[in-house]
Amino acid sequence: MAASELAARAGPTEVEVRDSVGNLLADGDSVVLVKDLKVKGAGQTLKRGTVIRSIRLTGDPQEIDCRYEGIKGLVLRAEFVKKN
Repeated sequence: MAASELAARAGPTEVEVRDSVGNLLADGDSVVLVKDLKVKGAGQTLKRGTVIRSIRLTGDPQEIDCRYEGIKGLVLRAEFVKKN
């Protein structure tokens, strides 16, 4: 059997995304920043303790996609957030 056929039979694999303390994250969760982060291109710094609501998971186990006022296309590393 070809590798592509085997992959199709296996189905999509669920990626586990964990925050800085090991909690499992899911789409729609709220997270809190555990470190001040400078946002490239926005000229802003997101302060520690900032709440980010309604995150979306990407295919990468270390990245989450989110929205924050005034910043489009914000992608955060999971190591810098904690589940709220």
